[in-house]
Formats: sequence, structure tokens, C-alpha cells
Amino acid sequence: MEAAGPGPELSAAWHALSTGLVPPAALGLAAPRSSSVELLKDSDLRAAVEVLQRYDLHSVLEEWFTEVLQTDLQANIAPEFWNCIGQYENTAEEPQCSLLLLDAFCLLKCRLDPYLNSLDLLEKWTKMGLLLGTGSQMLREKVYTMFKAILFFTTTKTFQEMIQQFYSRTFKIYMRQWKKGEDRMNACESSMSENEQESDMEDGGGDGLQCMGCSSKKEQCWCPTAMEQFQQLNEILHRLNLLERVSANAVTTILHKMIEERMERRCRGEYEHSFLNEFQEWIEKVIGWLSRVFLQDSPMAHSTPEASSTLKRWRCHVQRFFYRIYASMRIEELFSIIRDFPESKPAVEDLKFCLERTNQRQQLLSSLKSALEMRLLHPGVNTSDIITLYISAIKALRELDPSMVILEVACEPIRKYLRTREDTVRQIVAGLTGDAEGSGDLANELSKADPVTLENGQESDDDISEPEDWLPDPVDADPGKLSSKRRSSDIISLLVSIYGSKDLFINEYRTLLADRLLHQFNYSAEREIRNVELLKLRFGEAQMHYCEVMLKDMADSRRINTNIRDEEEKLPEEERPPFSLVAVILSSEFWPPLKEEKLELPEQIKEAMEAYSKKYEKLKQPVALCGRRHLCSCPFNQTLSRGGGSKLLLLCVEMRGSHLCEASCMDLPSLLRARQSRDQTLVRPKRQFVGCLLAEASPAQWQWFNRRGDFIHMWQTWGSCECGCSRIDFTQLRAA
Repeated sequence: MEAAGPGPELSAAWHALSTGLVPPAALGLAAPRSSSVELLKDSDLRAAVEVLQRYDLHSVLEEWFTEVLQTDLQANIAPEFWNCIGQYENTAEEPQCSLLLLDAFCLLKCRLDPYLNSLDLLEKWTKMGLLLGTGSQMLREKVYTMFKAILFFTTTKTFQEMIQQFYSRTFKIYMRQWKKGEDRMNACESSMSENEQESDMEDGGGDGLQCMGCSSKKEQCWCPTAMEQFQQLNEILHRLNLLERVSANAVTTILHKMIEERMERRCRGEYEHSFLNEFQEWIEKVIGWLSRVFLQDSPMAHSTPEASSTLKRWRCHVQRFFYRIYASMRIEELFSIIRDFPESKPAVEDLKFCLERTNQRQQLLSSLKSALEMRLLHPGVNTSDIITLYISAIKALRELDPSMVILEVACEPIRKYLRTREDTVRQIVAGLTGDAEGSGDLANELSKADPVTLENGQESDDDISEPEDWLPDPVDADPGKLSSKRRSSDIISLLVSIYGSKDLFINEYRTLLADRLLHQFNYSAEREIRNVELLKLRFGEAQMHYCEVMLKDMADSRRINTNIRDEEEKLPEEERPPFSLVAVILSSEFWPPLKEEKLELPEQIKEAMEAYSKKYEKLKQPVALCGRRHLCSCPFNQTLSRGGGSKLLLLCVEMRGSHLCEASCMDLPSLLRARQSRDQTLVRPKRQFVGCLLAEASPAQWQWFNRRGDFIHMWQTWGSCECGCSRIDFTQLRAA
């Protein structure tokens, strides 16, 4: 007899494999899959594979398996699954919708489990060398890709709503029930911190009759059921490798929404304490929920390296999203944070921490520049307010970015705008000397006595920084400027560098110092001496030399006046001058230019000044004095019988009043001719006299005024009362 051919043996082997690896329905067979397949797995199925191997047909098994799976998915499994999901539209209650979603995925798992079991066998045979194909890992990835492509390439809006609602509810339940043990799910009421209780009140879920987890009445609470369904659904999705494909968008949306809402509630407008630690603790709760999603915290499923890697990736995603959103909120509020600095220092430190982990420097620069131009740099804001905020910006942005690059770039519009203001230098100098309102910051900076540094130095970064302390500049730094100069610049140096020169500030201070020294009735200059010494440390002794000479003039004037007065005291009573003259001797080459004004003094004053000059020339030969008559001043007092007061006026006021004493009435042109002065020099003195001593008898004519029978006494005191000068009564008028 002839030997039988390979047909029967090969046919039997193929029949065993085809009916054992795929469901009968996938092959068009009505009979259900036999329950004895698992018993054949190690014997008959392996023997059948060996038969295929002998005839070199084992390589087609993988291709056949994937083709049958694809056909079954497209023709049967996918339509059945989506028909089940479609029943959602007829379901109104949320618990029923959650159960429907779970049933649909349970059905899907039931249909795909036979293929997954067969996939395990194919991988095993491939590792044993019985099959030739793409390899065990490649085959599994191909099958999972087929699941995703055929079942969930496009999803319906109904399905997306179901997934979103399901994960939102379970997230809320988990966060409400979380205490210290994350596995306690027995009670609907959660033990929460004070911050979370505040959040509950804001969410509107704390009326006492409603479960704050599932939002149902407490007697109808289904929180435990929801968490069981949550666990079951995640296990199914994990088994089918569909977890991220199905739930990733919903989980991402939920986490983003919850983080944004909590941040708006807790952090918006609050700058005086840090929120990073609080949010890190809250994010750990969120990670606990994610660990349940990805089965890292489930006793029913074994943790896999893939799932662990996925959880780490989600942890990084949540943290990065929080840093980005928190940084965006603080960037939006940065103008207010700068304005409130240093009280807002915790917010600046939080922003710095987030910026180091996100790429938002350009966002910060553009946002801050826009806020400054809109809210600060316009004509409605005083120069002093602009300088004050610029100083706060220097402090805050230095804390935010020690490299000072953000300050340099973002605050350049402030520097340009301040250069257009005429009173910028004057306001800065007034702040340095403590004359401006709210100038404590600049005055304190001046007392630090650090030298002013400008950007025109020649030293390099290598000469200044220690090698181990060197840090590279950010990519947005200006390569033309030394980082060491930028980092070492203090507030005063940055203000001075607005103009790029110290001379403007030195000259402005000289003018301010001259005004102070010439408008006081004594030689006290302790405050000015202190300021000059501090400015010398800042700007250098050479720059402040003229100011030192001005202060020396005041000291010399005190000494000279004391000597002259001592000489006068030695004279007999009849030879002494009728009043004492106290003078300030200026070294004209070192003082700022003084405005010239022509003024004719009374003869008595002229004689006193000439006598004083002669006495000075005896002491300081051959130096001669040149009088500045329009700068003379003296105390002026007026007394009324029914009330009194005192005024301190320029000497020209009393001179004009003295000239009026010579005639009962004099018009304005006559007074101008007598005093050889311009009209505007009489405007302020005229206002001081009107209603007190003078009355306008007719247009431009003035005479002594008697107010309702009051007695008017006027006397003038020449010199300083502190120096013991005598009081001389020039006029005493009485009106009937």
C-alpha cells in the first residue's frame, strides 16, 4: 500500500489551531467555543504547530490570526460595542449611565478575551522557536494597535460625555473620601482640611442633606458602588491596553479643570504667602487617584513596568501643568506683585521656582512690558510714583532673576520714559537726600555706601567672579553687557545709569544743596554733611569736591560772623551798629550759578553791608566781597490786637514795606522805581500784605490798612534771633 500524503495530517492540524485560537463565531461557525481548549493547549495545539513547522507552513499562522481578528472586530465586535453605548441617550440617571458604560466594556472584554488568550500562546510558541513571524512583542503591539484603530479611531460625542462624567464623578468621590489612608472607601463623608472645607462651601455641596461625593441624597449615596465600577473599568481597560486611549483625554481635562479652579479660589490676589507646598500636598492626592486609574494602588492587579512608567509620566504632566498655570497667573499679576513688594516676596519666590521648570520667560517679558506701558508710563502718573515702582521692580525682579536679565529687558521702557520727564533727576536726588515723600528706599540705599557702577567699565567677568560661582547668562541676555556688571548693580547705580552719567545727578544735588543752605537762618548743616559723605562713597570724592567746598563755606561763614560780632561787642554802645548783619560768604567758583536780580536796598542796609565788607577784608586780605542783595532775608513779625501771627519773608518784602512807611500811599510804578525791581518780584510779597497790613486804595495803589479799629504794630528784626540780635521797632502806626 502507498503511504498517505500530508493532506489529512495537515488538515487536522490546521482545524485544531483554527478552532482553538479564535472563537467559532469569527469563522462563521454556529457552535460555541469548546471549554476544553485550555486542555489542548499544551498537547494537541502544540502538536498541530509542530505539524505546520514540518511542512514549513508555521509562518502563516500569525498573519491568519491577525486577519481573522481584524475581520471580527470590524464586522461583529465594534458594532456590538457601539450599539450598547448608544443606549446612553435613553438613560437619565447618572448611576444608570455609569453601569451602562461598565456593561459595554465588560461585553467588549468578553469578546476579546479569547483572542488575548490565544495571543499568549502565540508568544509562547514564538519564544520556543515553533513559529516564525514578527516576534512576540511586535505581534502583541500589532494586536493592541488594531484594537485602538478599529474600536476607537473615532469616538462619538455620547461616549466622550459618558467617560468624562464617569471619571469626574469618581475623582470627586475620591478627593472627598481621602484622608490619610487612601484605601478607605467606606464612608461618603470625607475628613478634609480647612482649605478643602472652604472649597466645598464654594462648590455648593455642604448643605448636610446631600452627599458631597456623588451629589445624591445621603440615603441614596452610591459612592462605594461608583468606586467599585471605577476599579472594574480600569482593570478592563488595562487588560485591553486601552486605558490611555479611552481615559487620557477625560483625565487630562478633569485634572486641568480642577487645578485651575482651585488655583483661582486659593491663589488669585494672594501674594503674602507661598502656595507651592499646599499644592504639592494636593497634587499627591491627585496622584493617588491616578494610581487607581493605572492600577498602581490596586490589590487586584499586579503592577507592571509599563503601568509604573505611565504613572510617572502622568505625575510629571500634572506637576508641569501646575507650574505652567501657576506661573501664568503670577505673570498676569506681576505688576501688582511688584507694587506690593516686599510684602509679596512669597509670590515672587513661587514664580521663580515655577519659571525654573517652565519655558515662560518670554511670556513674562512681553506681559510685564505691556502692563508697565498701560498702567504706569503715561502722563497721568507722577514721576515720583514711576520712580517708586521702578525701585520696587528692581528689588522684586532681582529676587526673581539674579542674573538681572528680566529687569534689564522688561524695565527698559521705564528707563526710556523717565529720560523724557524733566523732573526725573530732581526727584531721584530728592529721594536720595530724604526730601521726597516716601523716599525711604533711596535714603536707605544711600546709607549702604556702595560705589555707583556704570556699564562702561573695562573689567571682565573672569576678574570678578570666582570660577566655582560662575553662572551662564540666560539666552535672552544682551551679549554686549557684562553679566558681572549687571548682577552687581544696585538701585542707585541703576537709577544713575538711566542717563549714563553721574554729572547730572551731582549738579542737581549741588543746586538742591545750595537752595537748602541759602534758605536757612543758621549755619546748621549736619544733615547735609552726612549726605555729602554718603554721596562721596557712592560717586567718589572728586565728584563731590564742589559740595565739600560749599559746606566749608558755611563753616567759615559761622566762624567769620562770630569774630565780627565779637569785635562789635568790644565797641562802645554808641559806636555799635543799629542792628547786626549775619552773612554767608560763598566761594563763587564752586557754587552753582545763582539767578541775578536787581534790587535797591534802603540806605541803612547798604551802610551795614559796606561796614561788614570792610571788617571781612581786614580778616581776609586781599579778598573782597560782592554782595547778592536779592538773596538777603530776615524774620518779619506782625501783631494785631485781636489775634496775631508771624511770617518769614524775603528781605525785599520788608524793604518794600519799609519804603511804604515813608508815605501813606504809593502806587506800584513808584515802588518799582524806588526799588529798581521787576513787577513779578512784588506779586508774592503783595499777597502776604493784603488783608493784614496793606489795602488797595485804588487800582495799583496800596496804603496801610486798619482792620476795624485794630492796633497794628510792625517791627523788623535783622539777623538771627538765635544769635542774640537786638529787636528794632521801625514803625508803630495807630489808626483812629
